[in-house]
Amino acid sequence: MAELRAAPCTSIDDAVTVLDGPGDPGRCFCQFDRMPYAQYRTLSPEELRNRLATRVSGSGASPGVVATLDGEPVGWASVAPRAEFPRVRTSPSMTTRELKADLDDPGIWSVTCFVVRTGHRRQGVAGVLLAAAVEHARASGAHTLEGYPLEPGGRKLSSAELYRGTVSLFLAADFDVVARPKEGRAIVRLAL
Repeated sequence: MAELRAAPCTSIDDAVTVLDGPGDPGRCFCQFDRMPYAQYRTLSPEELRNRLATRVSGSGASPGVVATLDGEPVGWASVAPRAEFPRVRTSPSMTTRELKADLDDPGIWSVTCFVVRTGHRRQGVAGVLLAAAVEHARASGAHTLEGYPLEPGGRKLSSAELYRGTVSLFLAADFDVVARPKEGRAIVRLAL
């Protein structure tokens, strides 16, 4: 029986196995939310990959979790203190006036994206990643974990559109919807 598990990322090679390739993950390397858009758009995929490598190999908490299936990396979720994601401050789908008061609280962490490799989707990888993100945030001293999922309704969305996760994924992990900044979007939180 195949073993699917997830843990904080300690190897840039594992992250690259999941992220590198066609589509947004191979151009972003999980840096889109970690800097202002004006800065992000000036950097090449190689520069973005190097930034992720520095974070993975540096001191402090890992910037994400990796899911493996029998040891093969198949998924990634970005999770870190919310203050490390400047785009959360400016995106109307990721913050509301009511939640801005605690934007710099180091105890609030965010899970901002999920990537699951082709061939491994719809097999529970995102749920395993979210569970590992919760444990990683808790073990790193967070008191709250926040997410910014989509609520597709009856719409069929592509994998690329679902990178923030779905409301149902977070609700299944006991998160609560705390705001709906715009139609089809939610802000969810879990007290740790």
